[in-house]
Amino acid sequence: MTKNASFQQIFLHQLIVPAKLLTDYKMLGLNEQDVIILLQIHRFLQEKKEFPTPSEIASYLTISEGQCIENLRKLIQKNMLEIKELQNDRNQLSEAYSLDPLWEKLFAEKEQEEENQEGTIFVLFEQEFGRPLSPFEIETINAWLDEDRIVPALIKAALRESVLMGKLNFKYIDRILREWQRKGIHSVEQAREESKSFRKHQVNKQYTVKKRDTSVYFNWLKGGD
Repeated sequence: MTKNASFQQIFLHQLIVPAKLLTDYKMLGLNEQDVIILLQIHRFLQEKKEFPTPSEIASYLTISEGQCIENLRKLIQKNMLEIKELQNDRNQLSEAYSLDPLWEKLFAEKEQEEENQEGTIFVLFEQEFGRPLSPFEIETINAWLDEDRIVPALIKAALRESVLMGKLNFKYIDRILREWQRKGIHSVEQAREESKSFRKHQVNKQYTVKKRDTSVYFNWLKGGD
């Protein structure tokens, strides 16, 4: 295997992280330990493991399982992390982590005041892609704004959704925007609700029938009974 082919294999298994999390986490009252725990959960979710145990999370960290449990509890109390109850088509219940509260807090900030500032869209795209945009990509964004009359806030919401889904490319973002147009979605709030519904549907679809006893773990996170 050549060196270039080896690098390609490495880059196939990457975790896409919103740049805004790394630049703004202090403003949300988070520290570096909180961020790495949230990133580990983000990785587990991307790998279709919806409810990793504290032991599983701590095995990738330099803190103990007990400290991990305490940090998880604080993240839930701060409304940065949520445990949702899932039900499959056999009415079997299970728990799953959701990072939706974190993403909402992270991206809701300044969303209203920047809604009509088109120039910030190009900067935001370059930040998330980690490179300057190509002429074709700039033309695509201009087409969304000028021809399709999509408001800047919706384009930003579609970019955010592509990051969260781990599919950061223009074709996927365009598909999101076309789907929202088809469904008559014209506001960020509507888009947010549609995205929540879609992600919940994806989790339920991938949810396996095998039930794990998480009652003790759940009580630890809630502070115990």
